[in-house]
Amino acid sequence: MKKIVALTGAGISAESGLATFRGSDGLWEGHRIEDVATPEGWARNPTLVLEFYNQRRAAARAAQPNAGHLALAGLEDEFEVVVITQNVDDLHERAGSSRVLHLHGKLFESRSSRHEELVYPMSGDRIELGEKCAQGHQLRPNIVWFGEAVPMMDVALEEVATTDVLLVVGTSLQVYPAAGLVDYVPRTAPIYIIDPGRPPVSARPRLHFITEPATTGLPRVAAELREQLAGR
Repeated sequence: MKKIVALTGAGISAESGLATFRGSDGLWEGHRIEDVATPEGWARNPTLVLEFYNQRRAAARAAQPNAGHLALAGLEDEFEVVVITQNVDDLHERAGSSRVLHLHGKLFESRSSRHEELVYPMSGDRIELGEKCAQGHQLRPNIVWFGEAVPMMDVALEEVATTDVLLVVGTSLQVYPAAGLVDYVPRTAPIYIIDPGRPPVSARPRLHFITEPATTGLPRVAAELREQLAGR
């Protein structure tokens, strides 16, 4: 069975109505990135950070998977599919994808602000100031903020290095280390870049640009892959 790895970014979630992390004005929902997505911002104003992610959680809960998410999930009928996402929402899982690796954490999990191994699933949308982990420390969003290590990066590298096809969907390939994953794809594996913005990628054989949004580009590429690869 052929293996397909999809690297997805904010663009695919934006088509479900979720704001991308950095707008054209450099802000995320009216906030400076440094204030809501860094350890320093958390240290300065944890109340602001908690409320910011409480609002993001409510928005994500109300959003629905789109045709791009569903097309990726549908590929599992005929291929081994691994989704490596820079997104923190759960739209891939809700669409039916069974192997989703979240590079930047999960919006619907909390974790200890002192002991990062203490992670808790969330049944609601809110974390409040004063909510603590089993060791008595304030809970924070289980999000990888700017300036923090990306713990799932080594796993992602292994998946990309063994893929037969890479799909890059809705990402500008500007945020590292995630953007560097493209460099680890086998030279024999085709890469499909599905994004209306045509992100920069070093020239290589079997590189295909589909300058469309995920909702139209992914279903079309999925159909092509079924024709080309199914049964091989």
